[in-house]
Amino acid sequence: MARERWFARSLLKLAALATFLGVLVIPSSAQGGQNGWRLCNRTSYVIEAATGRPEADDVIVEGWTRLRPGDCEIAVEGPIQDGAHFVYARSSKAHRGGQSWSGKTPLCVDVAGSFAIENPSSCESMGLEERGFVAVRFEGGGGGTMTFTETELYNKGSQSPQNAGIQRLLNDAGIFQDVVDGILGRESRAAIAAFLAEQKLPSTAPIQRIIDELESVANRRARQVGMELCNRTGNRILAAMARSRPDGLESRGWWMLDANQCVRAVDENLITAPHYVFAEMWTEDGVRTLTGAATVFCTSRSQFAILGNESCEARRYRPERFVETAPPEDGKLVYEFFDSAFGQAKAP
Repeated sequence: MARERWFARSLLKLAALATFLGVLVIPSSAQGGQNGWRLCNRTSYVIEAATGRPEADDVIVEGWTRLRPGDCEIAVEGPIQDGAHFVYARSSKAHRGGQSWSGKTPLCVDVAGSFAIENPSSCESMGLEERGFVAVRFEGGGGGTMTFTETELYNKGSQSPQNAGIQRLLNDAGIFQDVVDGILGRESRAAIAAFLAEQKLPSTAPIQRIIDELESVANRRARQVGMELCNRTGNRILAAMARSRPDGLESRGWWMLDANQCVRAVDENLITAPHYVFAEMWTEDGVRTLTGAATVFCTSRSQFAILGNESCEARRYRPERFVETAPPEDGKLVYEFFDSAFGQAKAP
């Protein structure tokens, strides 16, 4: 009963968080007769998922199940034991900024590679990291499907998650900048054809092979330059960044960082100019913000990329004060949020 009460509360909190971030994880109820727990990716991201299943009085956590855009995979073979199961997912490191699909149940994962563990009492003592998992309840001994989605569903006309995934990876790999809308236009198709020729792949290569090759290139690019934000506190934080660009000042957000999690906020070569960060830490006593914040940038309640930091309220944005970082070195900047950098908690 305690798990059932927690599950109901966690879904309410997850729905509120998903609305705020513009990213949604939809857990389904169990569907009788289906063999195993099936995960489906209807987003434009390559996703890596970890699952937790009950065993005696413990939870066995396994990862990572890789899901290309549009793919479905059985993450846990059936029959599925009745009760609460758990799932956490992250986007591939190839993606700029990154996304995570998380909940409130803390479980341990190995962020570096595949793993299967009996969840220990302390993640750190085992060289693991803690992540927040979503609870999903199964009943009736069957199986079920859980679908990862975005605000854009990519399900109209010639749209598809696969097309959207290729568009996003073309952007992330620095090959061709396109709007991620799930529709491959003439210029996008020309960029894909040129990419295949360069990689000495046939023009008839299946879409899954194209996604894999693009992800590989984007991964190599992501490791070389850019801006990384790391949460070195024991709490979840919500972060944003701002910087100067050739076309003016820009602010971007949000990134939800669990304890000891890092995300790549920018994957392109950084110019030697001021960069800025904003963060809120959510605690039981209230919200803590960074001390020393002085420069105002515009933010929004949902994910945003805003040019200019003037007249935020007149443009229906929220003005927030950001902290200036150290300058980038060799096109790269890693900013770490430590507990000591946050002020006293204030009521939400």
